[in-house]
Amino acid sequence: MKKIEAIVRKTKFEEVKEALLAGDINWFEYHDVHGIGQSRQERIYRGVQYSTDVIERVAITIVCREVCLESTIKTILQTAHTGEVGDGRIFISDVLDTYSIRTGEHGDTVLRDKK
Repeated sequence: MKKIEAIVRKTKFEEVKEALLAGDINWFEYHDVHGIGQSRQERIYRGVQYSTDVIERVAITIVCREVCLESTIKTILQTAHTGEVGDGRIFISDVLDTYSIRTGEHGDTVLRDKK
């Protein structure tokens, strides 16, 4: 099993969410995050100067079977892409085991993906 952690633009989150659901990824968690990016500059909007070094993004966490990994990554890459600095990052890590609190079963059978 693999854990996918994706950090995407807030403006692209709804598109990514819909694409994941359409791709049979029916469970994931997400939350708002703030980060520091590589681009640090001052901008002026309606006469107010603000800094662009703090970036608001959405973090998406998905645990899936290895057979779903490549298609899930491809979906996120294609949907979250704008081609501009700050599109985000995807991190992949191993998951040793998973348990269902309700049933007590464990292993990748707990994951209900269709693949």
